[in-house]
Amino acid sequence: MEFQLPDLALKQIFSFLDLFGLLQASQVNKHWNRIAESDFLWRSLSLQRWDCSNFTNQRLGTHTWKQFFLHQRRKELRLALAQPHNFIYKATKNIAYDMELAYLSGNSLTMDEQEKSIICGVSPKQELCAWDVQEGTMIWSSPVQEFCFLNLVTLPQMHLVITMDQKKTIKVWNCQDRDALAILRMPESCYSMEAYLTKDGPFLTVGDAAGDIYTFTLPGLRDVSKVTAFQYGIVFLHCSPDKKWVFACGTYRRTLPQVFLTESLLRPSEDSAPLSTSLPHKLCVSACWTPKVKNRLTLMSQSNPEKKTEFITFDLTTKRTGGQTVIQVHEIASFQLAAHLESPAWMGANDGYTIVFTNGPYLLLFSITGFLLQRFEDHQAAIDNFWVDPRYVLTTSKNSVHVYMWEEGGRHPYLRSCYHLENIWHDPTTDDCISSVMCDNASIVLTVTVSEYSMLVMYSLNT
Repeated sequence: MEFQLPDLALKQIFSFLDLFGLLQASQVNKHWNRIAESDFLWRSLSLQRWDCSNFTNQRLGTHTWKQFFLHQRRKELRLALAQPHNFIYKATKNIAYDMELAYLSGNSLTMDEQEKSIICGVSPKQELCAWDVQEGTMIWSSPVQEFCFLNLVTLPQMHLVITMDQKKTIKVWNCQDRDALAILRMPESCYSMEAYLTKDGPFLTVGDAAGDIYTFTLPGLRDVSKVTAFQYGIVFLHCSPDKKWVFACGTYRRTLPQVFLTESLLRPSEDSAPLSTSLPHKLCVSACWTPKVKNRLTLMSQSNPEKKTEFITFDLTTKRTGGQTVIQVHEIASFQLAAHLESPAWMGANDGYTIVFTNGPYLLLFSITGFLLQRFEDHQAAIDNFWVDPRYVLTTSKNSVHVYMWEEGGRHPYLRSCYHLENIWHDPTTDDCISSVMCDNASIVLTVTVSEYSMLVMYSLNT
């Protein structure tokens, strides 16, 4: 350690370290500590982990980027470190059947200790509603709508909700004003919608029943582009975590799924179609981007009537050739599920090298090459719902919820079992079941379907 590298060289070396490596390097000596504390390194770590490119030094105030990173990390760990007795339980019956829920806020990148979790859904009267999860109360509702809602998505960064109804009408709401901010009638029904925030602003991309993909600005719903992707309806639209790609899959499963370069949808050219490529696998039933590895996508395909399930993982890149940009697809791994295992209904991914899915009462974690890494049996009956995000995996079965947490840096164990929430909402005189589950950093929300109504069940941490 007598030889001292220049600050710039040492900073460049430290830029390859993860959280634990950087913390360890800061303890070597005063020189290393000064470099390891630099805002440049901690901002870089923050950008790798969260979409905080719009988070300015002005919003940091007197805090450093290291303090920002560690504060956000502590907020992420709150749910994993909790115990069942740390939760406050609330419930309401004002939920429409078979309607999706979505968080409007809860994982915001702020230095605040206390955050409100806001959830959006639809009432039986066909009102769009917002609930305060911590209080268990409805805080806003729209006027009763003439036509039933079919789909909703949120853009939490802009506090926006976008809905589609039976009249093929898209509406944008801020869950504060009584009426919608913008309304647009579509020529066809839209099966899938994706709202996202880029460096160019907020956008909405929708796939319709005719196989067309439309992109609009938010909140104004100004037309940006239209491209015909398939001759059949589009059932999946998934934007990659870094907003570089949009995956699209049609209702006709023997059509090859496609991936579009998002920039070409947002900045269309009059002379050429948006840049896209087909993925060389049919029979796609699900797909997910990996949050920790950019440009990586895993497909799940199922063949009928054999019910063979295959997982295929691709890396996507762009390359300039002959003055044009082309998309290159590289299949890096695949495997076929063993015949004795049931075909899963859901799948998820995290670090780019593992795939998680359910099989009866089991939660299984495989490598992308087909090696079984972990098997969890925390439910006695078959798992009927599943939620995966970059921090947690939630499973439900027979009116109970189990919480798992992804380990940092792909370290073993890759997935850690945390705790079980029992069915304290369950009424033994009724036949009820959990129809959806989701979480943020401080709450878990369920939709419980009973014979005569649906119920919103909210668990929030008593912080």
